Amino acid sequence: MGALLDRVFVYGTLMRGFDHPMSKLLSAEAEFLGEASCRGRLYMVAHYPGLLLSDNADDVVFGELYRMRQPTDLLATLDDYESVGPGYQPPTLYLRETLPVTLGDATVSEAWTYIYNRPVEESKRIVSGRFLQP
Repeated sequence: MGALLDRVFVYGTLMRGFDHPMSKLLSAEAEFLGEASCRGRLYMVAHYPGLLLSDNADDVVFGELYRMRQPTDLLATLDDYESVGPGYQPPTLYLRETLPVTLGDATVSEAWTYIYNRPVEESKRIVSGRFLQP
């Protein structure tokens, strides 16, 4: 088992353009590596989005990639924010999983992200794949 994966892909309220204490925490505790994208579908769940995995290459979600300085501590905080992990009854709102994300220069990195774990209404899909610019 290698070192804990230290990258996290965010696509909603944790992005830099969103005024939220957790996005500020992420900016302080991790290095911004750049805008990135992954394969998936984005849905408006409430005032926040949910990512669902997709096998369709045309389904793209845009977000940001970060390198966490203290992955164990920061992931525990993010897990709590996303209602994942110990103390949350399954099925949890999100699942933290790894997936390949593509940076603007076409390099691909494995990163943690949060996958929405509840049913969605197709009508709430954010077709652009961009939470801040639907």
